[in-house]
Amino acid sequence: MSKRYTVAHVRERLSDALDQAERGEAVIIERHGTRFRLSVASEAPARRRRRKPRIEVLDPAVADGQWSWSWTPKSLSLQSRKRR
Repeated sequence: MSKRYTVAHVRERLSDALDQAERGEAVIIERHGTRFRLSVASEAPARRRRRKPRIEVLDPAVADGQWSWSWTPKSLSLQSRKRR
């Protein structure tokens, strides 16, 4: 069973309208001939999926940080890092 309210009535009894919506009852609010439905939002928002990485590291030495990029006047090159 749905309950209809005018905006003025909902202003006076907002907590009652919210309680009815929480119990699962349909609550309709009417203003200037337009009807609005009051309902409870879902409990938990949908979680985002983890993105797949765009760069795939094929060499474990690169993943371990044993290599680094270095700039030269003409190009970019991959060079071995010296161990301390």
